[in-house]
Amino acid sequence: MATLGLVAGTGNLPAELAVSARRSGWRVVAVGLHGLADPALAAHVDALEWAHVADFDRLFEVLRAAGAQDVVLAGKVPKTFLWEHPDLVRPDVRALREFAALRDRKDDSLLGAVVRVIETEGLRVRSQLELAPDLCAPARVLGQVRPSAEQEQDIAFGWPVAKALGALDVGQSVVVQGKAVLALEAVEGTDRAIERGASLAERGRGVVVVKVAKPKQDLRFDVPTIGLATLRTLAKGGGGALAVEAGLTLVLERAELVAEADAAGIALLGVDGEHLPGGGGAA
Repeated sequence: MATLGLVAGTGNLPAELAVSARRSGWRVVAVGLHGLADPALAAHVDALEWAHVADFDRLFEVLRAAGAQDVVLAGKVPKTFLWEHPDLVRPDVRALREFAALRDRKDDSLLGAVVRVIETEGLRVRSQLELAPDLCAPARVLGQVRPSAEQEQDIAFGWPVAKALGALDVGQSVVVQGKAVLALEAVEGTDRAIERGASLAERGRGVVVVKVAKPKQDLRFDVPTIGLATLRTLAKGGGGALAVEAGLTLVLERAELVAEADAAGIALLGVDGEHLPGGGGAA
């Protein structure tokens, strides 16, 4: 049985990905990042060890001991964590050298540097979508609530805006109402962008959130993901629809997510960019 090394950040993705990978026959050894990974992950993996953010020496020590040749990155490491918890960020010499050479601090640049360091050790960094295809959003409405005609138009309107935002590696989500952009996701993340956009919305009409993959998405990291936290934030703000890119978005806690979306009257759907709701389509 092959061993998969799972580098775990925050959120439920590490656990759900581990369950999916083990179902496919992998032995999963996780390296939880201090201050981010949930200790409950231990119940879903074959072994759980710990390392500080950017401590590659410790990471490779664990992976070598486990005999892992394949690695997957799962769970967020928010940029804000880097300056809010400096005591938990302990870069070794390799990390300092690689990050010092970067031209910017965009997500793709930082995560690309992490992948390069891992691959210089002769390890393969695998795609989350490849290891957990059952978590991918299908191209359809996921629950019982269908988007209204106005919401479909807002999805079609917001889609190219989200794609343009992703092309700049700034964010992957937009909040829309009445064909007006209320908020764009940046370093604060999807949930806070939703809060900001909902605070500007006309109550009673419902806001629409569109979340997409970047046009040049590196499927080894930063794959768009939704779960209960995002849905609950949207419901609290009077949300009307949550549209994600089918085949390129991971849907976590799916049964609970669909049930809560239906209860809140929120349309939850996976969208094919070539066949947008309302008759729209990708350019």
